[in-house]
Amino acid sequence: MAETNYLIKVEEGKVASDGQPSAGPVYRSSFAKNGFPAPIPGMESCWDIFRLSVEKYPNNPMLGRRQMVDGKAGKYVWQTYKEVYDIVIKLGNSIRSCGVEEGGKCGIYGANCSEWIISMEACNAHGLYCVPLYDTLGAGAVEFIICHAEVSIAFVEEKKINELFKTFPASTQYLKTIVSFGKVTPEQKEEAEKYDLAIYSWEEFLHLGESKTFDLPVKKKTDICTIMYTSGTTGDPKGVLISNESIVTLIAGVKRLLESVNEQLTMKDVYISYLPLAHIFDRVIEELFISHGASIGFWRGDVKLLVEDIGELKPTIFCVVPRVLDRIYSGLLQKISGGGLLKKKMFDLAYSYKYYNMRKGRKHGDASPICDKVVFSKVKQGLGGNVRLILSGAAPLSTHVEEFLRVVACCHVLQGYGLTESCGGSFVCLPNELSMLGTVGPPVPNIDVRLESVPEMNYDALSSTPRGEVCIRGKTLFTGYYKREDLTSEVLVDGWLHTGDIGEWQPNGSMKIIDRKKNIFKLSQGEYVAVENLENIYGLVSAIDMIWIYGNSFESFLVAVVNPNKEALEIWAANNNVSGAFESICQNPKAKEFILGELAKTGKDKKLKGFEFIRDVHLDPTPFDMERDLLTPTFKKKRPQLLKYYQGVIDEMYKSANKPKA
Repeated sequence: MAETNYLIKVEEGKVASDGQPSAGPVYRSSFAKNGFPAPIPGMESCWDIFRLSVEKYPNNPMLGRRQMVDGKAGKYVWQTYKEVYDIVIKLGNSIRSCGVEEGGKCGIYGANCSEWIISMEACNAHGLYCVPLYDTLGAGAVEFIICHAEVSIAFVEEKKINELFKTFPASTQYLKTIVSFGKVTPEQKEEAEKYDLAIYSWEEFLHLGESKTFDLPVKKKTDICTIMYTSGTTGDPKGVLISNESIVTLIAGVKRLLESVNEQLTMKDVYISYLPLAHIFDRVIEELFISHGASIGFWRGDVKLLVEDIGELKPTIFCVVPRVLDRIYSGLLQKISGGGLLKKKMFDLAYSYKYYNMRKGRKHGDASPICDKVVFSKVKQGLGGNVRLILSGAAPLSTHVEEFLRVVACCHVLQGYGLTESCGGSFVCLPNELSMLGTVGPPVPNIDVRLESVPEMNYDALSSTPRGEVCIRGKTLFTGYYKREDLTSEVLVDGWLHTGDIGEWQPNGSMKIIDRKKNIFKLSQGEYVAVENLENIYGLVSAIDMIWIYGNSFESFLVAVVNPNKEALEIWAANNNVSGAFESICQNPKAKEFILGELAKTGKDKKLKGFEFIRDVHLDPTPFDMERDLLTPTFKKKRPQLLKYYQGVIDEMYKSANKPKA
């Protein structure tokens, strides 16, 4: 069966000249062969997205939350598009009555909820910059964002108000009004008054502008609608300026893509909102749902209760970060292995049979309806029973997890890729294309893409297997970094966004992310090491959950810190007479030898060069986390912080490995 290529070439490649590296041909999605889709007529801004849906679907359920009855969570109760609109208009009048004018900066701080979206829409209505204050970055970053963006009014989740107070007095230079999503205590009123700040409960604030009506300003495509701060792996957060046009263009492209693969959204679709609205991934998905008059149900803000919320809401689309799918995968494996030999055998047979048929080109729903009904339906029920599409983004998804869930979840499991700077989804896998496993799919039909060679890493965009830095061009791109033209000019060159990610085109037109441009260092013998690529390769070892590899130009070899897989290491320990709790097993020299052996096996299988092998390893039973500032909120490694945290361990590994052998 001939493989379809989902790309069309729009420009030829360029050879290296004037100190500029060579670049591969410019491609776009074959779904845009007659040009990029135009936005819906009349949809020029984020406000139009909402306004048009209110006109078209006034009585559709828009925002839902679980009703608490006698301290227990009951059914979802819904506000219609028209009901939400009426509150948004009231809220907008109240904001303006505080003296906030068009172009003012409005902060939103807290977990996803109806008030978050209502506050965002009030910003959209009055041409204000919506500035999400990161839920996961701590008070230091919140203070930085308020001061950097000059936020004058902030909408805040009840339990975050005291966190916001920690930014005083620095933030009070700009911040004049605080509005709680819920109530305000007398103590909080007192604290705010000390700094001449006005603080209101949600209900109080809605009454503030009751007697006033403010005209809505005319909004242009080029107007900025949000400043989204990205955590970054180094330095202060950067304020990414996103225009109305970026979001409206993205929605038109995703709409065309979904229609082209017969998976179009409708007003009957239901979305579970739990990924942070402070990130672009969730923000644009929710805008997409709003544009279709569909329904958004909010979780209760507790990861332990998420599955229960999903069971009650029964979403049709489920967006995830890989960490969530890793948990689902591990949980399913435990259930299968704990269900007895017969059940495991039955599962394995069903899996093999369905996967075999999917590899032969059958759609997941046709590959084995009997296996779906008898064996895999429980997985589907665990996600509420109605999910037809799981979309994973924000970080790479392990191929084995993706393959497993594509077979057992009874729905499409698709991986996507994008940056805040590209307004989220720029690439996404296509349904029923098993050959796209392990890739991020072809481009969405609203951007042009090319690879740019990176000679110092031996990546050639003009070779028979084109590899290079992924560069994106199109109207979805950000306008720049707020107050940082220096950083903008580094990544935005001649209309091309340089992502910093190394990609490889696949024969079917999908993109595989294989490396990161900046994560390169030189060893003492002059060899360059592309560390991200190595971490992806060593990440295939089933006995480890996460690996951070380190080397420097004073040493000739690599060392690593590993988070072992608890289950795998405990099974190994039981089979090798190593006793003790997980923490003590990690300290056992035999366990270290075992992990080094597994890493070496994978290194040999993947034909790595000698200097790419790991010489020594430290096993840390505590996974890398955000609490210790070792990961960003999207689970990317913060390399400078990892080095600082593990400096003693690194020094010790080099010292013992360099000791002359007796």
